[in-house]
Amino acid sequence: MLIDDLHAVLPPDRVVTDPDVLRGYAHDEAEWAPHGLPAAMVRPRGAEDVQATVRTCIRRGVPLVTRGAGTGLSGGANAVEGCVLLAMDQLNRIREIDPVERLAVVEPGVVNDDLRAACAEQNLWYPPDPASSPWSTIGGNVATNAGGVCCVKYGVTRDYVLGMQVVTGTGEIVRLGRRTAKGVAGYDLAGLMVGSEGTLGVITEITVRLRAKRAAERTVAGYFDSIVAAGEAAAAVVASGVVPSALELVDRHCLKAVDAWKNMGLSAEANVVLLGRTDTPGDTEAATVLGCFEQAGATWAAMSTDQEEADALFAARRLAYPALERLGPVLTEDVCVPTNKIAEMLGRIEAAAQKHDTVIANVAHVGDGNLHPLLITPLDDDNARKRAQAAFEDIVNDALALGGTVTGEHGVGLLKRPGLVKELSPAVLEMHRAVKTALDPHGILNPGKVFAS
Repeated sequence: MLIDDLHAVLPPDRVVTDPDVLRGYAHDEAEWAPHGLPAAMVRPRGAEDVQATVRTCIRRGVPLVTRGAGTGLSGGANAVEGCVLLAMDQLNRIREIDPVERLAVVEPGVVNDDLRAACAEQNLWYPPDPASSPWSTIGGNVATNAGGVCCVKYGVTRDYVLGMQVVTGTGEIVRLGRRTAKGVAGYDLAGLMVGSEGTLGVITEITVRLRAKRAAERTVAGYFDSIVAAGEAAAAVVASGVVPSALELVDRHCLKAVDAWKNMGLSAEANVVLLGRTDTPGDTEAATVLGCFEQAGATWAAMSTDQEEADALFAARRLAYPALERLGPVLTEDVCVPTNKIAEMLGRIEAAAQKHDTVIANVAHVGDGNLHPLLITPLDDDNARKRAQAAFEDIVNDALALGGTVTGEHGVGLLKRPGLVKELSPAVLEMHRAVKTALDPHGILNPGKVFAS
């Protein structure tokens, strides 16, 4: 039996078979993405545990699905029926922080904010900061190439991954990438692993690039009557030449949900809030952002002089998704469009909401065109669910029509597989499948995710 084989190669505390526990780990946060019940879950403590698990799955022909904290929003970590689930939460050590080389070596179960806090103690900074950073793990961030609030200026996870240790689809432990600032020896296999959603290998250690601790930020807030006007303001900031350290949009649906949960009093005066930050010394860039907000029709705009107030506004941005979840099932979109199409795309999202009689809240990294419409439905309302799914498809199609992509940072997983087929040509899809076949010849690694096998 599979369970006997796992017990034969792993210490007894590594293997979990309790059905109630397995059900709790069987899916991520993607609403309505299908999932199965694992046959077992392995909680490795090192690469050798992962290797033993992979080799057992190869022998048995059993699927292997790797998961981090389960904060994903595309179904990428969802269990396949009868699979072995590899839960990386025990691989959670920060192995090294090197202030001279400005790098850190971490295990995949390290929580994003924990790494950032450890770096800050040495006046260093790890920039990628998804909204889930208090809970999501570096391994999961690497698997989806996560972005976040500051990626408009500082880039996404891929820009900070130097190298990694990986257990391959043939059960070998290998090292990819480098520790040096430069290096072009061979193909960029480490880069290939970033964003691969567990379909090409199991990452057991990650070396990331760090930056020096940055200067204090200046925050500019603007209130707008319409989401399209806020989108026009964001596009104007980009066109101005200023590269903000953050440029975020939060609409009234989100503000009201956060207020209802945390009583922050943010929804009384605005339909849409646009939040900009700059970290270049001086007030020149912040003043430019303020001018863009005012010229685009902000009903109120100001540069914040109260750091506590500014932090509260950004806290509301991070709390938007969990606050909306309290109201009912939330289907989360993740499209990205060219910045000069932001306002038009936001208008199309509003049209999709009206067409399909669906409540759509909006948060967005508008500085780089990454929009997160949040489709909200009542509990146990099948018709509302179908309308939301139809609106979801319209939004994907509209993003592609405007020259965008079906996912900016959440990954393809299960929910975006139909959109990927629309975005990529048949020839390019075959290139993806060829890579998958070469690196996972037994077809056991997260099968059915990203594109149908």
